[in-house]
Amino acid sequence: MKIAFLMTAALAASILPAAAQAQTIAQRKANQQDRIAQGARSGQLTPHETAKLEHKEAKLNRETRRMRANNGGRLTPAEKAKVTRQQNQLSRDIYKQKHDAQHR
Repeated sequence: MKIAFLMTAALAASILPAAAQAQTIAQRKANQQDRIAQGARSGQLTPHETAKLEHKEAKLNRETRRMRANNGGRLTPAEKAKVTRQQNQLSRDIYKQKHDAQHR
C-alpha cells in the first residue's frame, strides 16, 4: 500500500511541473493585460504608468512574434525560457507600479 502511494506521489511530482508550464505564453499575456487594465480602472496605475507598461508589453509581444516567424511559428526551448523571464519581469513591474504610492 505504501509503495503504491509513493509511486503515485512520484508520478504526480513529475507531472506537476508540466502542469505548471501549461499556462501558455498567450495565457500569461492575457492575464497581464487584464492586470494592467484593472489597475488603470481602479486608479492604482497612473496614465503614465499604464502607458509605460503597455509599451513594455507590446515590445515583448513584437519580439515573441519575430522569434516565432524566424522558426516556422514555434519557439525554441531557449526562446521560451527568454520569453518567460521577460514575462516574469513584466509581472514584477506591474506589481510594483500597482502597489506604489502613486494613484490617479
